[in-house]
Amino acid sequence: MASPILPGTGLGSGLDIGSIVTALVNADKSAKQTQITDQTTTTTAKISATGAVKSALTAFQTALTTLGSTSTPAFAGFSATSGTPTSLSVTSDNTAVNGSYNVLVTQLATGSKVATAAFSGGASSAIPTGTLTISQNGIAYPVTVAAGATLQSTRDAINSTLQTKGITANIVTDANGSRLVVGSTTTGAGSDISMSGIAGLEVNGATKMDGTATGAGYIGALAQDASYSVDGLAMTSKSNTISGAVGGISMTLLAANPTVPVVVTVGTNSDGLKTSLQSFIDAYNKVISTLTAYTTPSLDSDGNPTVSNAMTGDSLPRNLIQAMRDQLTTVPSDAGGSQLAVLAQLGITTDQKAGTLSLDTTKFADAMTNKGMGGQVQALFSGTTSTNGLLARMSNAVNPYSQTGGILDQRTTTLNMNQSDLTNQQAALDLRVTNLTASLTAKYNAMDLLVGQMKATAANITGFFASLNAQKSS
Repeated sequence: MASPILPGTGLGSGLDIGSIVTALVNADKSAKQTQITDQTTTTTAKISATGAVKSALTAFQTALTTLGSTSTPAFAGFSATSGTPTSLSVTSDNTAVNGSYNVLVTQLATGSKVATAAFSGGASSAIPTGTLTISQNGIAYPVTVAAGATLQSTRDAINSTLQTKGITANIVTDANGSRLVVGSTTTGAGSDISMSGIAGLEVNGATKMDGTATGAGYIGALAQDASYSVDGLAMTSKSNTISGAVGGISMTLLAANPTVPVVVTVGTNSDGLKTSLQSFIDAYNKVISTLTAYTTPSLDSDGNPTVSNAMTGDSLPRNLIQAMRDQLTTVPSDAGGSQLAVLAQLGITTDQKAGTLSLDTTKFADAMTNKGMGGQVQALFSGTTSTNGLLARMSNAVNPYSQTGGILDQRTTTLNMNQSDLTNQQAALDLRVTNLTASLTAKYNAMDLLVGQMKATAANITGFFASLNAQKSS
């Protein structure tokens, strides 16, 4: 039966059993516990560092995507402004040249809108079964009118079939009844709509509706081209969105004013380019700073490294930084022989110690003003193809690290497995400590009991002989 004596001072031996057991257990546990603790601390730090690096790379790639947007180009070399943006909006590309233009908008391009004869029964009027053919610009679009159709369901059939073609229908009710009105987003002379194939829905798009119950035809006016002039040169367009009339400039006509021209000015986009370059620099520096923070060890007062950081001596950050730096100096073979080939020509330099980028505004201004490089910046960053621009190349360089299942995810998985193994090792060590403590306590308590018994026996013997001596003396 196990001794009930708990760790503490032995009643038989007088030894501090609790202290002896604790010291023996700690001696057995110490080396393994130190190993587990150190490895757990290191692994936790590496998991945190790996997550921070991936987060920084994800933010970097998001910035690259934003800067590389084709709908809102961040590195447009020129900026075009309209003197009357409510009448005319303008944008420019890198083929534009500095200058100003007087644009007179005489007439906007319009689309076709036609109305059928009136149906006295309103939207619920019955429509014969068949195929309604809507024609525009020589193209016939069939719309199936099912049995039991009404004016309203016919409208819905047109919209579900032709809305992607820019043709839509609705119902308009006047004093004569309800009419099916069909319009189109397609503009320009000759784009008038005609309808045939279903009795009551026939419309000759070249005939003006007279407003009677049986009248059908176009409403308002026939579709027409836009009319405008640039510096006195008369031009027409089937669309209100015009590109190619002036090299490097796209215009959207918004309102006609036949007497007052709109002044369009094109200039180098120096401020916009500077802002975009700084955004790229800031995003790049964030990644470099994050990597540096986790690779630089602590230094003593003499500048000597003392405590390693989570990624000190790790090849991953070195390889990643090198992959990014390579893109800053690489000149693609298919770059088209552009005068602007490297960032240094724009005044962007690398700090040799910190590895971060900075923009020399004086050199940048010289590149824009004196060297005329504004129009080449977008080609450098966005490229002449979808893959040879700096933004695309930089994104491809970091993608193996940041993508789902990539290098950083694989490392995180391995570190988490290590962390789980260390947790298991700690549990095993704790169990060993518990068992060893119980075993040693039982052994020392048994020893203490035996010593107590021996002391009692010795005391009895001593007492017996003392009694004999006393009897002899008397």
